[in-house]
Amino acid sequence: MSCAAAASSAPEAPRPGRGPPPDRLAALDPGRRRVGLLGGSFNPAHDGHRHLSLWALRRLRLDCVWWLVSPQNPLKATAGMAPLGRRLAEARRVARHPAIRVTDVERALGTRYTADTLRALTGRFPRARFVWLMGADNLRQIRRWKRWDSIFMRLPVAVFDRPSYALGALSGMAARRFARNRIPASAAPSLANRSAPAWTFVRMPLHPASATRIREGRASYRRPAPSAHSAQQEVTP
Repeated sequence: MSCAAAASSAPEAPRPGRGPPPDRLAALDPGRRRVGLLGGSFNPAHDGHRHLSLWALRRLRLDCVWWLVSPQNPLKATAGMAPLGRRLAEARRVARHPAIRVTDVERALGTRYTADTLRALTGRFPRARFVWLMGADNLRQIRRWKRWDSIFMRLPVAVFDRPSYALGALSGMAARRFARNRIPASAAPSLANRSAPAWTFVRMPLHPASATRIREGRASYRRPAPSAHSAQQEVTP
């Protein structure tokens, strides 16, 4: 099964008199594959996300990268947040790679915080070798995340360089707390096979894309979807 072959993870509403809805998450089962998880609002998705994902596939020797498009990031305002269906559609357009799978896993699981999402995913797919992927900007401010240290304790973590963030990230609270668990970049290909806590910092050619700048230049992106029907069409692959 390739990343792109699985059906949408969007849950179906209960159907009166027809039994429970089908299990849409079952189609995502990666077996024993090495899967990178990249979470975020993707408001909107851009080539920087794709750039990081391709480097993760290569440097960490992953089989897939899943983009976990969040219904609503708890740390971000709802104002200016495009509808989930639109963000999923845009992410699929940007990803354009068979090893990058765009998902709405958090909506399917009913989770809001990354720590809860990862606990649910590892419980649901215990054979998968997941790696949490993040930019250096998120490592720098991860102390604001709910139960952030449980992320490091649950999964190996790969942190990717971002313009102007490396120094602050590598001297921040998370890097200091888990300093003894950092592995050299030369060992990054083995990260998915390691037990948590284990993390590495990956340097890569820097990409200038910024979701904030894209939103500022695309005011129409923030407008609500024209109708519930069209939004549903965007969610369906």
